[in-house]
Amino acid sequence: MRQDPGRNRASGREKTSGSTTLFLLLACETPPLLQLLLIIICVYHGTLAERLRQNKLASFFSVKSLARKLNAHMALFCSPHPNASPDLPLFARMEFFVGLSPEGLNAVRASAHMEYVNKNDAIFAQGDNANRAFALAAGSVRIIQTGSDGKQAIIRFIAPGDLFGTVPLFTNNKLPADALAAERSLILSWSETDLFELIDRFPSIAVNIIRIIGARLAETQDRVRELATQCADQRIAHAILRLAAQAGHNVNGVTTIGIPLRRKDLAEFSGTTLHTASRTLAAWEKTGLLMSQDQHLTIRDISAIARIADKGGH
Repeated sequence: MRQDPGRNRASGREKTSGSTTLFLLLACETPPLLQLLLIIICVYHGTLAERLRQNKLASFFSVKSLARKLNAHMALFCSPHPNASPDLPLFARMEFFVGLSPEGLNAVRASAHMEYVNKNDAIFAQGDNANRAFALAAGSVRIIQTGSDGKQAIIRFIAPGDLFGTVPLFTNNKLPADALAAERSLILSWSETDLFELIDRFPSIAVNIIRIIGARLAETQDRVRELATQCADQRIAHAILRLAAQAGHNVNGVTTIGIPLRRKDLAEFSGTTLHTASRTLAAWEKTGLLMSQDQHLTIRDISAIARIADKGGH
């Protein structure tokens, strides 16, 4: 496992020339479809962020909460040594490297940098030069974009296995948002040079990137449509369903979202106000659709939440 001495998460990173972006994109023979998808997703990314900013004016569960915390601590604090390399199955589960051969996974592991970050630590900052691709091994991360007016919007939550901060490597090498750890987390990253070398050696990584960007583009289109056409309770329901699909753990028909969520987070993520989000969630808790404990949301009736997302009301 490679370590980068002197690297600072929020500043002082190694710099790359912005003029090399298109050269690297073409020199590595990135598929034209990937180039097109990356350009489109960046356009939609900015549009969605602006729309979000404009719209922003029980003992059983205690045991589950304790178990969840213990699992998180086991994942983050029980590694043999800070420099120890994660096992290959961890890399194989990441969306970046699905379907990669053992040879490929070993190459991925050999070139990865591993770093633990504490809650609220900045992994990178909006406007920084992009020179690494990131993936989350454990914990959770918030991607937050700030507009020129100072208003913020949560663009995305990152769960274990997700990649982030990668698209700018294929565009203008400028990070469009902040990445903040929502809890103590384990971050893996690859330098720009190493990433392109891996893509060149193992083309299935490029195929995975196309799939990932395509899925995120479809989600972005859905969220823009929801902001334009749906009421607040529908958007909140959609946000909960997305997070449940991304990071939900189902036990006996009850789904707990593994990402710490404040009501403020759901308000920003669904493009509504804190007051509206709080009122809506309180009403759903009162009727038994869900419950919140230790900043973790548990969905007790996911079919009812799906009906609200589809038709609104309750």
